[in-house]
Amino acid sequence: MAAAAGARPSCPGPGPWLRARLPALRWLPRYSLGWLQLDAMAGLSVGLAVVPQALAYAEVAGLPPQYGLYSSFMGCFVYCFLGTAKDVTLGPTAIMSLLVSSYAFHEPVYAVLLAFLSGCVQLAMGLLRLGFLLDFISCPVIKGFTSAASITISFNQVKNILGLRRIPRQFFPQVYETLRRVGETRAGDAVLGLACLAALAGLRAMKSRLPRAARAEPLAARVSYLIVWTSATARNALVVLFAGLVAYSFQVMGSQPFTLTGSIPRGLPAFRLPCFSMAAPNGTVPFGTMVEDMGVGLAVVPLMGLLETVAIAKAFASQNDYRIDPNQELLAMGCANVLGSFVSAYPVTGSFGRTAVNAQSGVCTPAGGLVTGAVVLLSLAYLTSLFYYIPKAALAAVIISAVVPMFDAGIFRTLWRVKRLDLVPLCVTFLLCFWEIQYGIVAGVLVSGILLLYSIARPPIKVSEGDVLLVQPGSSLHFPAVECLRDAVCSRALAAASPPRSVVLDCRHVSSVDYTVVAGLAELLREVRKHGVSLAFCSLQDPVRQVLLSAGLEGFQHFPSREEAERCIGAAPGGGGAAPPFTSSREGSLLPTGLIQ
Repeated sequence: MAAAAGARPSCPGPGPWLRARLPALRWLPRYSLGWLQLDAMAGLSVGLAVVPQALAYAEVAGLPPQYGLYSSFMGCFVYCFLGTAKDVTLGPTAIMSLLVSSYAFHEPVYAVLLAFLSGCVQLAMGLLRLGFLLDFISCPVIKGFTSAASITISFNQVKNILGLRRIPRQFFPQVYETLRRVGETRAGDAVLGLACLAALAGLRAMKSRLPRAARAEPLAARVSYLIVWTSATARNALVVLFAGLVAYSFQVMGSQPFTLTGSIPRGLPAFRLPCFSMAAPNGTVPFGTMVEDMGVGLAVVPLMGLLETVAIAKAFASQNDYRIDPNQELLAMGCANVLGSFVSAYPVTGSFGRTAVNAQSGVCTPAGGLVTGAVVLLSLAYLTSLFYYIPKAALAAVIISAVVPMFDAGIFRTLWRVKRLDLVPLCVTFLLCFWEIQYGIVAGVLVSGILLLYSIARPPIKVSEGDVLLVQPGSSLHFPAVECLRDAVCSRALAAASPPRSVVLDCRHVSSVDYTVVAGLAELLREVRKHGVSLAFCSLQDPVRQVLLSAGLEGFQHFPSREEAERCIGAAPGGGGAAPPFTSSREGSLLPTGLIQ
């Protein structure tokens, strides 16, 4: 004890700060061989899913297929060290690819620069701890956007299923042209695409109904379960591989009824800064012009990327009993996008489908992402020549199979039953997203904000009749609500059809007031006093009482309970009553003199 008392106090050092900013330090010292086996298997399973999806999502983004692969490995490596969720995998997704298509104009230079700038925005938000901004995007807005995106992305791939070319990318012209030219369908692409869709749906259904094999069952049953589970989990890779073999067989025989992906450059992308200008036929497009062209996308892309990642991370963290840090997720995504732009990646975010595969494979730590990233790098280094024979119809089937579950038809019925007013931002977002994605999201957020402000401006106010009028606001009072409160009091207490009555304002549910509310209460006190009645406050919370006392409202009186307030102000003629236990005078008033005469 003496030695301890004489020792110098220890400095906390940078350990806690480093562990907060580098979450890998929390699990890396405890890493074991058992974890390595499970992480490797999970990473391999995700890798088999991400390669065909990456090629397909590049098509959604309007970019050459190699850019999907370029975007699929850096996020895995970065998130391993900076992410706070063991299950999440970062990479290209259907929604992010759709956003990139809207804001990058199908130009790789724009897409890579968008990744860099989005990463910078996310890093800044993480350092400033602005993750709370996601709380202002309501669930109906999210559901409206994802449901519209599901339809938009799915229909965008119908042209590849049918083998049609030169179809516009805008949704409504796309629907018109596809229906008008349906007679030009290539039979080979249509048959293969529909067959791939059926196979993917069958494998998905088989996996959802697959009973888990117990350890006590015979070895043959457990091996059969593993084979079926692996086939269903890697269904994208299996279907694309089968379609590629079929296309290669036709190529060998001298005919090709399918539209193929075509040549993909072999090798890893160069590690370099993204281009901050772009060569154009009529000159060079400078950095400032590119930023202006991307416009609101520089806010929509990082916010939607964060929203998708945090929503997925929270879902799996709750399921697997651990916690995430939204601000740290911002830093992880920001670093992934900034570093990804150095290898020609477009913006990435968390993938729900691949995260589900990761979790179902028994991943123990984010280290599984290292294996997934390695699979993508090996594919870029050695397998790109084989990707030439992948039919576009098969990749379209992969995309449609992935995005159809995003459409939540039940949300419309649920909101109609639970709260119909929430259907307004849902429908506004859903419908406008078919026109322009950014308009749909912004309009949905604005409508949700207006509904929120309306509830603040018109709080529930309960009025109880009697010799003394009891008025009870149901929530805190902010400046838009002061006129509503004054109208509720004056219309009932000072009504011409009945004699004026004193008023008790029960503030038990009011936890905060602002200056405008205080000024409005001063006007209300003056108005009721002109009619010879009293207004008393009861059940004030400490912060509210201190604000009102500091304001020095003339005639302000308050009581600990409603019963005492009613007894005191209701006993005397004219509502004067006995002298209240708590009063305030004009001395030291914080209000303008015109408000307390």
